[in-house]
Amino acid sequence: MAAPIEVAVCTDSSAQLWSCVVWELHSGANLLTYRGGQAGPRGLTLLNGEYLLAAQLGKNYISAWELQRKDQLQQKIMCPGPVTCLTTSPNGLYMLAGIAESIYLWEVSTGNLLVILSRHYQDISCLQFTGDSSHFLSGGKDCLVLVWSLCSVLQVDSSRTPAPRHVWSHHTLPITDMHCGFGGPLARVATASLDQTVKLWEISSGELLLSVLFDVGIMAVTMDLAEHHMFCGGSEGSIFQVDLCTWPGQSEKSFQSEQDSGKVFKGHRNQVTCLSVSTDGSVLLSGSHDETVRVWDIQSKQCIRTVTLKGPVTNAFIMLAPVSMLSSDFRPSLPLPHFNKHLLGAEHGDEQRRGGLTLRLGLHQQGSEPSYLERAEQLHMVMCSTMEKNVLGGQDQLRIRITELEDEVQNLRKINRDLFDFSTRIITRPTK
Repeated sequence: MAAPIEVAVCTDSSAQLWSCVVWELHSGANLLTYRGGQAGPRGLTLLNGEYLLAAQLGKNYISAWELQRKDQLQQKIMCPGPVTCLTTSPNGLYMLAGIAESIYLWEVSTGNLLVILSRHYQDISCLQFTGDSSHFLSGGKDCLVLVWSLCSVLQVDSSRTPAPRHVWSHHTLPITDMHCGFGGPLARVATASLDQTVKLWEISSGELLLSVLFDVGIMAVTMDLAEHHMFCGGSEGSIFQVDLCTWPGQSEKSFQSEQDSGKVFKGHRNQVTCLSVSTDGSVLLSGSHDETVRVWDIQSKQCIRTVTLKGPVTNAFIMLAPVSMLSSDFRPSLPLPHFNKHLLGAEHGDEQRRGGLTLRLGLHQQGSEPSYLERAEQLHMVMCSTMEKNVLGGQDQLRIRITELEDEVQNLRKINRDLFDFSTRIITRPTK
């Protein structure tokens, strides 16, 4: 079996030649180009390894291509407003879009708009799922990063407003980017902001693990797969490497460019907009407003390839090429549905299509299911009653056991009396 191919996926804001280009990371050979629109920042994502989705810059629709039918725009997903950021769940079941200050969550299999989350106060700048699709994160221009449990969002009562699991409010200026590591609900998350800091968080506890202060605003952030290093793109074009495994660990530190000159990638002439690391952690990909995408050797900090585009780079990331991208006869397992612009069941919403079956996992008995605390109390009561039965048994078994114990006590008393009599005879025996 051939080794998987790593590819770089890039877009720029001009889209003069194409909307999106895919090229082989190590050779630089162009593999695919997609045409039809301009993808906005943080607005490019892959859906289930079968479709490429791009939120159009300043427009209220999302373009969708089959990975192989690159020259034919398959569908325009209409949205209630311009999409500022876009992502899909790794399991391919859900799609998230940031529209103004709200988060829209669609179910991919049906196209139903399941929920609209409005807990940010200004436009949303970035969205990301955890690797196991159990949580997603949202960052906005209101300086907030919110952590959402997907299960809680889907099962909430329609009369209640969904609440995030964590609200991280330590940043003082708009959020520009974030990166979620591996581990699902145990993952660590890096957040970047114009306040010149990058912060590292833990999803499980919600605690702030590390805060790094720079001399410039940070526009992009990423980590390698092993999470040994964090890479931060500055507003003036530099890329900074922060080591996460140094000892002693500090919860707050400042990055000094003069002292840490060996940990700075220099080459871009304008702000860095996107960063991505190869699977083996040896190569760093960066995109910038200077209209170039650069490939860096992380060990030496040297630029090994520069690709010039026709406009500021809006998206650039490394991924393992799915089978559907390299196989000319591959077709998606299911076609994309019609995506609704309004909530399911809304008064003026899109008409629900007839003849279909909607399966919603985890929503049975909604509103009547016991809470986790009630379930724990019920389980404790069952365990206690089972323990009593195991220890005491039934009444008949109890009486039999008492009789057996009484017989054993009488037997031990007889043995003790015989031993006493024997000892007394030996001691009191007259000597000759």
